[in-house]
Amino acid sequence: MSIKIEMLRCFRTVADHGSLAEAATALGRTPSAVSMMLKQFEDHIGAPLFETARKSRLTPLGELVQIEASRELAHFDRTIAAIEGLSRAELGHVRLAVTPSVAQAVMPPILHRYMAAHPGVRIDMSDSDSASVQRELAAERADIGLASLPPMPGLERHLVFTDAFGLVCRADDPLARDWKTLGWANLAGSNFIANGLCQHITDADFAPILANSNLMVRNTTSILSLVRAGVGVTVLPELTVLTEFSDLAFLPLIDSTARREVWMVTQPEKMLTPAARVLARTIRQAEILVNRA
Repeated sequence: MSIKIEMLRCFRTVADHGSLAEAATALGRTPSAVSMMLKQFEDHIGAPLFETARKSRLTPLGELVQIEASRELAHFDRTIAAIEGLSRAELGHVRLAVTPSVAQAVMPPILHRYMAAHPGVRIDMSDSDSASVQRELAAERADIGLASLPPMPGLERHLVFTDAFGLVCRADDPLARDWKTLGWANLAGSNFIANGLCQHITDADFAPILANSNLMVRNTTSILSLVRAGVGVTVLPELTVLTEFSDLAFLPLIDSTARREVWMVTQPEKMLTPAARVLARTIRQAEILVNRA
């Protein structure tokens, strides 16, 4: 006969109370049922654990077994609590891969709400360009990715939001003066800084501007630093230029309807951990406001 966890709990409860009747009450069982389980436990061990039939005093062996039983029960209870916590998304680890603009402008309120409701979950968020986010998902190093992502085999994709592309330049740039009539033609004489998102702009008038660029930068923070330094201008989605950047201007283009699409890509929902599944649902349900007008 194998020793079951109920036997250890029964023994420990009787040892703690020093009374068969009180232990039976604590366990919600009859004294005879508790007595029988103790006998099975002692028969398996092959030695008595109590000095008297009333179970009021432990034998030297019983004292040692009480220590080991208490340690094993504590470990068992912690394990069960952890498993239950994982199933209720109270515990766990979620790996996020997002673009810098999503990390800065979208995720803070979402994570604030999620972590308040699930304080036991650990979040690991990395921010990089869309191509890197795609690689992280493909290599299964991320549970959830938010970026301009294509369909990926075996993964689920949900459109989270879209935002318009526009010119990004210094606030004192001459282009910012007549921004209400700004179009692609006005960029022809500018030093244009290309970036990875330019591939999503299919306007015919943009093609020669991109072709004439001799500077390609993929990191958004670096791009904005270069624009601030007066190296050139660029085209980025609206959300990448935070309102705190008072020295930069985001200018819509009258002859462009190009928009960035930000998708959330995950493993199929049934394959996500409970913690990741709840975060994905939280992101899907979020109201993400882009327009600043």
